[in-house]
Amino acid sequence: MAATLPAAGPAAAADPQRLTVDLKASEGPVMLGANGSLYGLSDDGVPSDAAMAPLKITSISQKPEGGAQHPNGDALTVSKSFFRNGGGEINVMMQDMYAKWPYEDLGIDDYLPKVDKIVKEVSADPNSERFVYIPFNEPDQIWYKLDVADQAQYEKNRDRFFKDWKTVYQRIRAIDPDARIAGPNEAAYHTRLLKDFLAFAKRENVLPQIMTWHELGSGSLRDFQAHYDDYRKLEREAGIAPLKINIDEYANRRDLSVPGQLVQWVSMFERNKVYANMAYWDAAGNLSGHVVRSNIPNGGWWLFRWYAGMTGNTVKVTPPQPNTIDTLQGLASLDTSRRQAQVLLGGSAADSDVVVRNVPRSVFGRTVTATVAEAAWSGYEGQHAAPRVLARTKVKVADDGSVTVPLRGLHKMSAYRVVLTPGGSGTPSAASVPWSASYEAEDAAITDGKVYTQGTVQNANGYAASGTKDVGSLNQPGSKVAFSVTVPKDGTYDLAILYGNQSGGPATQKLSVDGGAPVTVTYPSTENWTYRAKKDVSVQLKAGTHQLTLSKGDAEVTLDRIDLTTRTGAPSASYEATLADISGKPSYDYTSSAGVGTGALVLRSGDKAVFDVYAPRDGYYTVVPRTSAAVKLSLHGETVTAAPGRPLRLYLVAGNNRIAMTSGHSAVRSLDVSGDGSAVGTLFYEGARATLAGGAKLVDSPHASAGSYIGWLGNSSSSTAEFTVDAPRSGRYLLVVHYAHNDRRDNGHAYNTDIMSRTADITVGTADPVKVTFKNTWSWDDYWTVGVPVDLAKGANKVTFGNASAWAPNIDRIELGRVVG
Repeated sequence: MAATLPAAGPAAAADPQRLTVDLKASEGPVMLGANGSLYGLSDDGVPSDAAMAPLKITSISQKPEGGAQHPNGDALTVSKSFFRNGGGEINVMMQDMYAKWPYEDLGIDDYLPKVDKIVKEVSADPNSERFVYIPFNEPDQIWYKLDVADQAQYEKNRDRFFKDWKTVYQRIRAIDPDARIAGPNEAAYHTRLLKDFLAFAKRENVLPQIMTWHELGSGSLRDFQAHYDDYRKLEREAGIAPLKINIDEYANRRDLSVPGQLVQWVSMFERNKVYANMAYWDAAGNLSGHVVRSNIPNGGWWLFRWYAGMTGNTVKVTPPQPNTIDTLQGLASLDTSRRQAQVLLGGSAADSDVVVRNVPRSVFGRTVTATVAEAAWSGYEGQHAAPRVLARTKVKVADDGSVTVPLRGLHKMSAYRVVLTPGGSGTPSAASVPWSASYEAEDAAITDGKVYTQGTVQNANGYAASGTKDVGSLNQPGSKVAFSVTVPKDGTYDLAILYGNQSGGPATQKLSVDGGAPVTVTYPSTENWTYRAKKDVSVQLKAGTHQLTLSKGDAEVTLDRIDLTTRTGAPSASYEATLADISGKPSYDYTSSAGVGTGALVLRSGDKAVFDVYAPRDGYYTVVPRTSAAVKLSLHGETVTAAPGRPLRLYLVAGNNRIAMTSGHSAVRSLDVSGDGSAVGTLFYEGARATLAGGAKLVDSPHASAGSYIGWLGNSSSSTAEFTVDAPRSGRYLLVVHYAHNDRRDNGHAYNTDIMSRTADITVGTADPVKVTFKNTWSWDDYWTVGVPVDLAKGANKVTFGNASAWAPNIDRIELGRVVG
């Protein structure tokens, strides 16, 4: 899984394709407009704050409070978490008050009281100026049929829509005079309608403040630029100043979660400075398929994290084939104050050269350090560690002011980031890239199974699959898939299995090597058999060729691909300080390219850097600040002083952890994190240890860690589960709750899975209760974790779970780890 950047010399492959970046051709400030999501939030806490804050999300689209279209995702409810995590604005999808899809057409007189209710509630919110009203959704198809071919029928339908648009627009403004209104919000771009709409809206003084339409098919990657150019032409012809544009639904199932697909969409929206929200095809609360569970990044999340890290101005990028579906595309930025250039690219497996022109010597000097990293596809529900750095290389700026970065061995579904920083003195540490190989299930030896084709250009609504194919129908006693693999040396190998689990609960397969004794692989549930997840296991192999066989276990599992990677020790990552989020006015020092190669961030009083640190599981990790002086690290509400180069033992939750660093004066190169989540020193309490009251009871289950879980908890003020935990020291701890539930509401929307969350009020001692949200775990027998910071006194502490008004999740067990171990 490695792309390479040679230190010197000609490109290794003949005639590689070329993506050209012109640092002199500014497109204007980085806007981050393309990171929005429709129903990306479902509840306060889903997704987690740590999953949202790093992305700097500029807009989301949600339903009105109490809307019947879906069971959660209410705009005012989720606004609390959205705004506290730096979110921009919320589009209120007003017609989502209706239950059916397409919306039941009961006439404008039925709709207007609903409009009144929505506007009164939103306008009364303290953040009302950050909401946008979208009164109609896809009127070209729903209610008005504005896409009809017959011109006479179109004009009849159009006039009805225009009349209702004016009525609703004026109704909104009568209640909220400062309201921002968006539309017309077609399902696809229609020149005929927009030309008529702009003329009507200008004449009647009902022009939207934001222009919206949807770009959903594969063809949008080819056609959007023409749509955008045509729309701006229509504005000019109508004498209308350019409106803000929000493509408030974009991409399809085959694009979501896939870094190499997403970068194609993001690049075209960012260069045109439009806002855009990814579509909602499946479940709410995962940022359109980019947050695993509530807090765990997948490959797509890291692409958006990179995007959020771009600063300064975007600059012109010329891809090999502009406006062409599924080809190499990219976006780039230059920040002269930070002395950084960044390029994000992907969408092709062909050998490529990134040619950066007009590299300013006043900013970068005569040499640059080029750092290349990869965000791979890990599935919708597949965890992805911090993107692996593939190369750190010092490159001389050519006499013509250009730098060429050759990229080889690319993966079509991956995205790549190239960062250029001043070279300075010294040599960056070589990137450690372990041997890795991938094997497609459809290319393996298949017994009693079937190869299926999933998402393609022609079937954009199909789910993403590696190579567009997977192997399913592995439901016979003899069903199996045998992979022939070849490894370079004896040792332990990490085996990542991309799979789907359609069984409705945990499912198993038997893994054998060369026909040896099988071991059981257990796969957690997924939304459906094509909603890809990733299971990580390990195998011992000797150098040479082997047969790895996955055979049917207790239920049916679909197989997509396996990845084998040499185990080189405990997982580790170095998080570059000069690429961290900052506040205050830190300075950037590139006098030396030693270590991670990207220089040092100089923190002084009032400055702060925030690192997004990945943990594969809940537990203790070794954290080492590479600094020139002592710094303070803040995590989960605890602050600890860290000496330069001295390891700390910190408790991290599975997924993303935001670690803040401050200092009176220190040069920071990186924050280094290693480990696999040690449980040594952690307190464990099974459900059977709790005192239960008010109907809560232990329920036997073979899937619970000790054979039983706490069920029937909540729905009454008397129904509680109380644990007594014995803390060896006072201080801030992480309470990790292992839970399950599968609450759903079937709204009859075939393309949405209307899962619901549960909550529990957690009380520690005499402190006030804290309400914690627990996302649906896809089945009643899959246990996930949520981490909650709590303060414990030395000795016995009472930790009580309850919910007076609704059912709490089933609780398997709890564990507690002191933040500073």
